[in-house]
Parts: sequence; C-alpha cells; structure tokens
Amino acid sequence: MIENRTFDEIATGDSASVSRTLTAADITLFATVSGDVNPAHLDAEFASHDMFHRVIAHGMWGAGLISAVLGTKLPGPGTIYLSQSLKFTAPVGIGDTVTASVTVTARDVARRRLTLDCR
Repeated sequence: MIENRTFDEIATGDSASVSRTLTAADITLFATVSGDVNPAHLDAEFASHDMFHRVIAHGMWGAGLISAVLGTKLPGPGTIYLSQSLKFTAPVGIGDTVTASVTVTARDVARRRLTLDCR
C-alpha cells in the first residue's frame, strides 16, 4: 500500500529508502524505454573490453530509484520532483543491490517545498 504524507507531517531529518537488485531484464527494459542501446549495457562481449569489463546498468536506472522513493515513500504520491544533481561513484552490475535513500534537510514552509539529501 502506498500512503501519502502531507507537507505538515514531514520533518527535517525524516528519511526513507528503497532497495532493488539489478537484473538483466531491468537493463533490457530500461534500454527499450529510454532508447539507450549502448552496448556497454547490453552486449557482454563488447562490455568485457570496456573500462568496467562487464555489462553495467544505465546510470539513470539508479537515479530512477530516487524517483521511486519520492513517489511512493517520502513525500509519497503526488510528489513533483523539481531538480536533482547527480554524481555516479561506481558502476552497478547485474546482481548488485542498490539502495536509494532520501533525507529531508530543509523545509520551505512558504513554498511548501522540501530539500532532500539523496544517496
């Protein structure tokens, strides 16, 4: 069940997370919907000779997990995601589990907006 929290129910320091283990099907589906068919993501032979020596997830697959947290946990349904700054620190391969977490760092009461630390 997905439950929404109102702005007034959310406090600085509140946090939520979601975890997902990457599968080959996730990569294929992401490539299909995004149109990013880079062989680094889809071709094991090609990927074996690139910088990571294995098939890796699209970076935005991991970033999408942040969107999942925002839309389903904190703040929840109806959330409008306005901006994000990303830094990719390591490749994600098939079988790796990624946990996306968000923590409220500021509340703008006048504009009813939250600032979140996302990891």
